[in-house]
Amino acid sequence: MIKQLANILKKSLDSSPDETRTFEKGKIELAKLGDVTIGRATLEPGWSWEKCVKPLVSTNSCQAPHTQYMVSGRMKVVMDDGKEEEFGPGDALVVPPGHNAWVIGNEPVVAVDFTGLADYAKKQ
Repeated sequence: MIKQLANILKKSLDSSPDETRTFEKGKIELAKLGDVTIGRATLEPGWSWEKCVKPLVSTNSCQAPHTQYMVSGRMKVVMDDGKEEEFGPGDALVVPPGHNAWVIGNEPVVAVDFTGLADYAKKQ
Protein backbone atom coordinates (compact mmCIF):
# COMPACT_ATOMS: atom_id res chain seq x y z
CA MET A 1 0.00 0.00 0.00
CA ILE A 2 1.31 3.44 -0.90
CA LYS A 3 0.85 6.16 1.69
CA GLN A 4 -0.11 9.49 0.17
CA LEU A 5 1.27 12.69 1.58
CA ALA A 6 -1.23 15.31 2.65
CA ASN A 7 0.91 18.14 1.30
CA ILE A 8 3.72 18.78 -1.09
CA LEU A 9 6.71 20.00 0.90
CA LYS A 10 9.44 22.25 -0.46
CA LYS A 11 12.42 23.99 1.11
CA SER A 12 15.53 25.65 -0.30
CA LEU A 13 18.96 24.67 0.94
CA ASP A 14 20.33 27.65 -1.00
CA SER A 15 18.24 30.48 0.47
CA SER A 16 16.57 29.26 3.66
CA PRO A 17 17.78 26.01 5.23
CA ASP A 18 16.05 25.12 8.51
CA GLU A 19 19.41 24.80 10.22
CA THR A 20 23.06 25.33 9.37
CA ARG A 21 25.78 23.72 11.47
CA THR A 22 29.37 24.78 11.01
CA PHE A 23 32.52 23.06 12.19
CA GLU A 24 36.18 23.26 11.27
CA LYS A 25 36.52 23.24 7.46
CA GLY A 26 32.89 22.39 6.87
CA LYS A 27 29.18 22.98 7.22
CA ILE A 28 25.89 21.20 6.77
CA GLU A 29 22.62 22.78 5.75
CA LEU A 30 19.40 20.98 6.65
CA ALA A 31 15.89 20.95 5.21
CA LYS A 32 13.33 19.33 7.52
CA LEU A 33 10.40 18.00 5.51
CA GLY A 34 8.00 16.31 7.91
CA ASP A 35 9.73 13.14 9.14
CA VAL A 36 12.51 13.47 6.55
CA THR A 37 15.68 15.54 6.91
CA ILE A 38 17.76 16.14 3.81
CA GLY A 39 21.13 17.78 4.21
CA ARG A 40 23.87 19.24 2.09
CA ALA A 41 27.42 18.88 3.35
CA THR A 42 30.15 21.22 2.13
CA LEU A 43 33.61 20.08 3.23
CA GLU A 44 36.74 22.06 2.44
CA PRO A 45 40.13 20.62 1.45
CA GLY A 46 41.88 19.45 4.60
CA TRP A 47 38.61 18.36 6.25
CA SER A 48 38.51 14.97 7.93
CA TRP A 49 35.92 13.53 10.27
CA GLU A 50 38.63 12.63 12.78
CA LYS A 51 40.07 16.17 13.00
CA CYS A 52 36.97 18.32 12.45
CA VAL A 53 33.93 16.45 13.82
CA LYS A 54 35.24 13.86 16.29
CA PRO A 55 36.06 16.54 18.90
CA LEU A 56 32.38 17.60 18.85
CA VAL A 57 30.80 14.16 19.19
CA SER A 58 33.33 12.21 21.25
CA THR A 59 32.95 8.88 19.44
CA ASN A 60 35.86 6.88 18.01
CA SER A 61 34.39 6.94 14.50
CA CYS A 62 31.42 8.46 12.69
CA GLN A 63 28.24 6.72 13.85
CA ALA A 64 25.92 8.33 11.28
CA PRO A 65 24.56 6.19 8.43
CA HIS A 66 24.96 8.05 5.15
CA THR A 67 22.91 7.68 1.98
CA GLN A 68 24.41 10.32 -0.28
CA TYR A 69 24.79 11.72 -3.74
CA MET A 70 28.19 13.29 -4.43
CA VAL A 71 27.87 16.57 -6.32
CA SER A 72 31.54 17.57 -6.41
CA GLY A 73 34.94 16.84 -4.93
CA ARG A 74 36.46 13.53 -3.83
CA MET A 75 36.23 11.74 -0.50
CA LYS A 76 37.91 8.68 0.98
CA VAL A 77 36.01 6.56 3.52
CA VAL A 78 37.62 3.90 5.71
CA MET A 79 35.38 1.62 7.76
CA ASP A 80 36.32 0.54 11.29
CA ASP A 81 37.00 -2.96 9.90
CA GLY A 82 39.51 -1.56 7.37
CA LYS A 83 37.37 -1.67 4.21
CA GLU A 84 37.80 1.49 2.17
CA GLU A 85 36.34 3.27 -0.82
CA GLU A 86 36.80 6.54 -2.67
CA PHE A 87 33.84 8.57 -3.97
CA GLY A 88 33.54 11.39 -6.48
CA PRO A 89 31.07 13.44 -8.52
CA GLY A 90 28.02 11.49 -9.67
CA ASP A 91 28.46 8.66 -7.17
CA ALA A 92 25.49 7.47 -5.13
CA LEU A 93 26.57 5.76 -1.94
CA VAL A 94 25.54 4.10 1.29
CA VAL A 95 28.05 4.15 4.15
CA PRO A 96 27.00 2.47 7.42
CA PRO A 97 27.99 3.73 10.88
CA GLY A 98 31.56 3.10 11.98
CA HIS A 99 33.84 5.00 9.61
CA ASN A 100 36.30 7.84 9.16
CA ALA A 101 36.36 10.04 6.06
CA TRP A 102 38.38 12.87 4.55
CA VAL A 103 38.49 15.16 1.54
CA ILE A 104 40.97 14.18 -1.16
CA GLY A 105 42.61 16.91 -3.22
CA ASN A 106 42.00 20.64 -3.49
CA GLU A 107 38.32 20.77 -4.44
CA PRO A 108 35.59 21.05 -1.79
CA VAL A 109 33.26 18.08 -1.39
CA VAL A 110 29.57 18.85 -1.80
CA ALA A 111 27.25 15.95 -1.03
CA VAL A 112 23.50 15.63 -0.53
CA ASP A 113 22.66 13.25 2.33
CA PHE A 114 19.27 11.61 2.84
CA THR A 115 19.83 9.67 6.09
CA GLY A 116 22.77 10.82 8.16
CA LEU A 117 22.79 14.54 8.88
CA ALA A 118 19.82 15.20 11.20
CA ASP A 119 22.07 14.84 14.28
CA TYR A 120 25.46 15.12 12.56
CA ALA A 121 28.12 17.25 14.27
CA LYS A 122 25.93 18.11 17.27
CA LYS A 123 27.99 18.76 20.37
CA GLN A 124 27.56 15.96 22.91
